[in-house]
Amino acid sequence: MKISVVIPTYNRYELLKRAISSVLAQSYSADEIIVVDDGSDDNTVHVQQDFPSLIYIYQENAGVSSSRNCGIKIAKNDWIAFLDSDDEWCEEKLEKQVIFHQNNSEILMSYTDEIWIRDDKELKIPKKFKKVGKNPFLENISYCNIAPSSALLHKNLFELYGLFDTDLEVCEDYDLWLRIASYENIGLIDEKLIKKYAGHENQLSFKHWGMDRFRVKTLEKLFKEKTSPYKEEIEKELIKKYKLLLKGAIKHNREEDIEQYQKKLSKF
Repeated sequence: MKISVVIPTYNRYELLKRAISSVLAQSYSADEIIVVDDGSDDNTVHVQQDFPSLIYIYQENAGVSSSRNCGIKIAKNDWIAFLDSDDEWCEEKLEKQVIFHQNNSEILMSYTDEIWIRDDKELKIPKKFKKVGKNPFLENISYCNIAPSSALLHKNLFELYGLFDTDLEVCEDYDLWLRIASYENIGLIDEKLIKKYAGHENQLSFKHWGMDRFRVKTLEKLFKEKTSPYKEEIEKELIKKYKLLLKGAIKHNREEDIEQYQKKLSKF
């Protein structure tokens, strides 16, 4: 299996070097590393000199979805692995996934468990984020439980289900994984093979309040699909999220949001 690694980045020069080093240290070597610089104004441009073998692409700032999509489009290999520039892979990450896919050729996407780190200390991961690996759609419908940095998938999936949604500034991974998981099995390698670091600047997951505002956009799209095998589950999750968002809107006296979510709930 030949693998292209796509690393989107924005103003994370030092963290990016750590991420790239973890790819180069893999026990199973990636065939190419593509760094898509989403308009950085720090020293990120120098990463090409630090790692001459990688492919460096600069684009005007357009968001992480656009960056990943750019990498996917220029990747020369059938298998794509993503790595966020503030994360890091453990040494056997790719090797374990390659073995899995060699033994399960019908499965075109896999992901792994993860380690969370803050201030150089490993964090205890909340129970709700435990990986199960039985039904990837139901296990991700409430929130995203597949880290992009753990994902390895075949290019055919993008042709079947589309790329990352550039209209979503956050929850773009949640959106794509649910589109794929609606119809495909996704394999879990139940080992902690990536390291996710928290506590630094520019983390999108901490930038926006009310992440469910973005998740409902995905669920609304899926609910409109006539062929969706999970219509009932999507409806239940939408109602739950609308009620939570309405409660928050009332608490903070956001009249426009109150009206919006009352109207949405009235349709069910």
